[in-house]
Amino acid sequence: MTIPAGALAAQVITKRVFRGVQPNLADYELACRDFSWEEARRRELTGLPGGGINMAFEAVDRHVAGGRGGRVAARWRGRRGERRDITFAELARESSRFANVLARLGVPAGARVFSLLDRVPELDVTALGALKARAVFSPLFSAFGPDPVRARLSIGEATAIVTTPAYFRQKVAPALADVRSLRHVLLVGDAGEIAAIPGALDLVALMRAAPDTWTIPPTSADDPALLHFTSGTTGKPKGAIHVHGAVLAHHVTGQLALDFHDDDVFWCTADPGWVTGMSYGVIAPLSNGITRVIDEADFDAERWYRILEAEGVSVWYTAPTAIRMLMKAGPELARSFDLSRLRLVASVGEALNPDAVRWGEAVLGRPIHDNWWQTETGGIMIANYPSMDIRPGSMGRPLPGITAAIVHRTDDRIEVAPPDETGELALRPGWPSMFTGYLNDPARYAKCFVGGWYLSGDLARCDPDGYYWFVGRGDDVIKTSGHLIGPFEVESVLLEHPAVAEAAVIGKPDPIAGEIVKAFVALKAGFTGDAALMQDLRGFARTRLGAAVAPKEIAFLPGIPRTKSGKLMRRVLKARELGLPEGDLSTLERDTP
Repeated sequence: MTIPAGALAAQVITKRVFRGVQPNLADYELACRDFSWEEARRRELTGLPGGGINMAFEAVDRHVAGGRGGRVAARWRGRRGERRDITFAELARESSRFANVLARLGVPAGARVFSLLDRVPELDVTALGALKARAVFSPLFSAFGPDPVRARLSIGEATAIVTTPAYFRQKVAPALADVRSLRHVLLVGDAGEIAAIPGALDLVALMRAAPDTWTIPPTSADDPALLHFTSGTTGKPKGAIHVHGAVLAHHVTGQLALDFHDDDVFWCTADPGWVTGMSYGVIAPLSNGITRVIDEADFDAERWYRILEAEGVSVWYTAPTAIRMLMKAGPELARSFDLSRLRLVASVGEALNPDAVRWGEAVLGRPIHDNWWQTETGGIMIANYPSMDIRPGSMGRPLPGITAAIVHRTDDRIEVAPPDETGELALRPGWPSMFTGYLNDPARYAKCFVGGWYLSGDLARCDPDGYYWFVGRGDDVIKTSGHLIGPFEVESVLLEHPAVAEAAVIGKPDPIAGEIVKAFVALKAGFTGDAALMQDLRGFARTRLGAAVAPKEIAFLPGIPRTKSGKLMRRVLKARELGLPEGDLSTLERDTP
């Protein structure tokens, strides 16, 4: 038996046209019927002059060739108030200099070039220059400690890394003995500090001496371009490989899911160390030729609202964790800023709770559009679109060119589930940004594909109107007394209680029911986790969800463990509850006692 997500579908937010701006995806059914990736490539991308396709060329150089080099590609805001506008022409020249630096160092095509940088302009230059040189670029999250840096450099067999003197000393130097492949350390920062590090190279000096023109070698759509790491439930991180042809998916989904228009100012708050920050923080807006905001600083609610106002951001792509933090800051703060240019707000990273969607409508004046994709898919696969009604709690409907289904697997057979039945979310392979392998792990890659489908590992359901609803990761779903319960729905209801700041739900083994629902809750300031509040929470959940679905046990924690990209680490809570190994913790953002 499946517990339907009735509580999530209680309200529909009707589509609205914002100030006469017509959505790019005006007729969903027609677009799905007529869409062709081949036709989209011919229509949208230029291709290299000699044939083939290179991600950096499509992102930067073709705009310069088309006479749009003077357009601002990025508005950078530094941590201490610095500001810098970077044009497409400047980005083209500087990335060409970096490609020349790699060539002079003897870095061959296919070699892995890593970055360990904050959100600074040098990160863009490194990424695009590496892609021009046909190296494989792999960004690392700058908040990683030495151990996750060591693991990724080792698994990725890094040839070169671009970082700062401080990050090198703290995070790279401890890994050098274990990363035998690393040949070049290029540092950005004070020349004196760099000179004091044996063997390190001053990137600024190298760039100054390098030509600012570069002829991109022949590049195939199937040539590897990006290496993104994703942590498994257990074991070491997986390195997902993406190819140059993926730029087509980044470009098209930017238009259809994020509704990019030519005069947009776009802000993706994700760090480029995560796939969102690279696919949609760098490549998609650049390939579409729009201006984007880059903010070096960490989250601060007032700073973020000030950026939205001052930069006139029209399309904003962020994460549920950030949205909840803005909600916690209160509506008065948001309403003290002019957000009138904001046309579209979208969210990704984990499923977005319905109350957050409605909060966006009430406080920002725009509902928040959830969407779904993974590191492995490389780009947005399912989304809520401006031209369609939003059902709060739903991930939306598949992109044109994407075939999705809810399936059940029996051995090597796949059966498509009927509407409203929970199963595994699966996609038909063939979209351009689909990963082409896990680095040095073909067996693991092969297990992702069964019966002509890519199996995502996420459980979901599809309603009769084609809207998809997230239930949970396959190993997160709770089976109790014959019922199948998705933790997301329970967490969403708990988050609507005025005392609850964060919630995570797991299944706890039970000799009678098989499993019971246990909730871990972090409270808002001013509330105390006592017996009275626990009883109130239980009653609140039972009223909303029913006795079969509501938590049987509730524990109060000071904070809920999450990854650095904001995803709930339910498996960590379950491992601790059961006294089991916790698996890979390299992406853990914060811990709980």
